Amino acid sequence: MPELPEVETTRRGLAPHLVNQRIRTAVVRNAALRVPVPRRLPQLVAGTTIRNVDRRGKYLLIDCGSGTLIVHLGMSGRLWLVAADAAVQMHDHFDLVLENGHAVRLRDPRRFGLVLWQKGDPLQHPLLVNIGPEPLSAGFDGRWLYEITRKRAAAIKLVLMDSHVVAGVGNIYASEALFRAGINPKMPAQRIGRARYDILAEKIRETLEAAIQAGGSTLRDYVGGDGRAGYFQNQHLVYDRAGEPCSTCGTAVRELRQGQRATYYCPSCQRR
Repeated sequence: MPELPEVETTRRGLAPHLVNQRIRTAVVRNAALRVPVPRRLPQLVAGTTIRNVDRRGKYLLIDCGSGTLIVHLGMSGRLWLVAADAAVQMHDHFDLVLENGHAVRLRDPRRFGLVLWQKGDPLQHPLLVNIGPEPLSAGFDGRWLYEITRKRAAAIKLVLMDSHVVAGVGNIYASEALFRAGINPKMPAQRIGRARYDILAEKIRETLEAAIQAGGSTLRDYVGGDGRAGYFQNQHLVYDRAGEPCSTCGTAVRELRQGQRATYYCPSCQRR
């Protein structure tokens, strides 16, 4: 968290306010994020014009012409538009200041986020080069999932959270998509057949699109680029609903731990 829908919602909220805007400077209040913010970043971005705001997996890519800002929100980060002179609060570690009087502000209480600079093709950055296909793209389908999982004995929930398999499907949306597909999250990935992977790919796409439409899930501090909270958490069918009745069959939703993360599922609807 934030996962693909939250990052995409942030991108869509920011892009109209950033594209074609000139950058005055960057303000780095705390460079000690997961990877230190480059010391020369204010000089690198000053005077550049933002060409595009894109996304790869859970990473935001702000194209500044001479290079690209790569931003990751970590576990608790939020990135939103503020007035450049807006009061600074605790954990407001970074501002990208525009010449029009606005700024893009990163607040990250746990400091697991990233603000990096990449010259040349940003997709060749070591953090991005091996990411799997975007789940909303034509390159992602049941055939891809089936072929890449033939030698994977790990549970399908964990495989879906592997960014080398598919980009950006995190803990929340893996649980939700598996429920919609009727697949047990403990099922070894290599034991799932092609037909069921066709269904799963469709349900992943369906779940993510619905979440983006709802502005993502706000469970802690997340807000979109326009400062608004998401409301897809109100549509969760299993995530964070342990002990509540399944919306399909009435069986109590269960919780288990997989890879140190909570998984939610219906033991009746997801028997296999």
